[in-house]
Amino acid sequence: MTASAQEDAGYEPDPRRWRALWVTLVAGFMSLLDVSIVVVALPSVQRGLHASPAQVQWVVSGYALSFALALVTAGRLGDALDRRRIFLLALSGFVVFSAACGAAPSITLLIAARLAQGLAAGFMAPQNSALIQQMFRGAERGRAFGFFGATVGISSAVGPLAGGMILALADGAQGWRWVFYVNVPIGILAVLLGRRLLPRTRRSGRGHVDLPGVLLLGLGVLALMFPLVQAGSGGIGRLWWLFPAGAALLVVFARRQRRLVARDIPPLLDPRLFTTLRGYAVGAGVGTLYFVGFSGVWLVFALFYQDGLGFSPFRSGLAVTPFALGSACAAAIAGRLVDRLGRLLTVGGLAGVIVGLGGTALVLRYAPLDIAPWVAAPLLFLGGAGSGCVISPNITMTLRDVPVHMAGAAGGALQTGQRLGAAVGTAALPGLFYLVLGGSDDYRGALVVALGAALVGMAAALALAAFDWRRDRRSRQGHGTCPEDVANSPVHARQT
Repeated sequence: MTASAQEDAGYEPDPRRWRALWVTLVAGFMSLLDVSIVVVALPSVQRGLHASPAQVQWVVSGYALSFALALVTAGRLGDALDRRRIFLLALSGFVVFSAACGAAPSITLLIAARLAQGLAAGFMAPQNSALIQQMFRGAERGRAFGFFGATVGISSAVGPLAGGMILALADGAQGWRWVFYVNVPIGILAVLLGRRLLPRTRRSGRGHVDLPGVLLLGLGVLALMFPLVQAGSGGIGRLWWLFPAGAALLVVFARRQRRLVARDIPPLLDPRLFTTLRGYAVGAGVGTLYFVGFSGVWLVFALFYQDGLGFSPFRSGLAVTPFALGSACAAAIAGRLVDRLGRLLTVGGLAGVIVGLGGTALVLRYAPLDIAPWVAAPLLFLGGAGSGCVISPNITMTLRDVPVHMAGAAGGALQTGQRLGAAVGTAALPGLFYLVLGGSDDYRGALVVALGAALVGMAAALALAAFDWRRDRRSRQGHGTCPEDVANSPVHARQT
């Protein structure tokens, strides 16, 4: 019997699993929301702390950077030790550092607190997906990942609206501090409930953590992301040499992981996830490409509505709310359909996002400005519904065959790819927007070009998903042994 079959055979549903899921979803929502919610508060932060544009940009980019650096290592530690303990410690740290951000008396201390907050979020995130795999099996796992995918989609889309609402309610020069303080009571409640509801992890007895691998992977991801987070101050032009350096470090990291596997030493990230586990490599690629466009469009919409049309932060966030609503509705439904439709669900979802955002770009380009946001709302809802059929099904299909004892590292690697894609998108799309805008006032033309670039990334994800769907379909028609090959692959042969 394979390790995967043994895991299912020994599985006993925890009666508290659905309540425990909501604890992880609330924590995940806070950590992902903090990527985008702060964007609308940056002007207030700059005025309140007398910061330079370069300094205030680090309030956003520093969080994203430290978030991404922690993911794989945190996932491996959760696999080797206790996911529950690491989740609760990271969540507690997130609450403390959120309070520190709100109380920061200077921009330097705010940046330091944001780096620590991002690190805590990065340690928490891979435990979310790993706990879902630990607590759920079969169709229930698809439903649980559906809720998780809805959380990812909504947190990214609703961030500007939530930030604008908080700034509107907490008026004054120091109102931006409540963008961080709002995490504190919610986080404390989540910690208390998590201590009661979250299950403990059975240790496998192989708690080895590859520290040289941690260093190689961390430096490689840092080298790839640092020029991107510094893009606003010319980082890509000045630091371009870090891209090949980062790629070289990741190659060395991959070779080291293969050597460890050959010597039967637990690696930081098992390379067989990508080479022998059905769907993992494709799912990671689809997620990375999709997040290039998905993450960058919100900054572009904020620039268009606030700078181009003069909307307030709250009204700007309200204009893109249909996308969040569509994503929430579709993700919950998609979680129930993923076992039946498989990769076809992702293909259809990506097509819906492309049609929805492409139609939105055309409406905002040619419709009268006084009615354009209203006319675009149904198209944004369609794009959001498509997104709900992309994120959660892709997570489910990417991770469903991963053995539970490797769930943390696998989830961390998947999210690292998404963070890299998000870093590319948030650097490239606003850059294109400003490049087209130049010294003119053609905000509509700039919007179309930036959204068009986002659609290129989504089209690449669609091509990869369609290729995987056709390959899977041919395998079934030819009575292939793909599922059996997966079950008997070396990565599944390891005992938990």
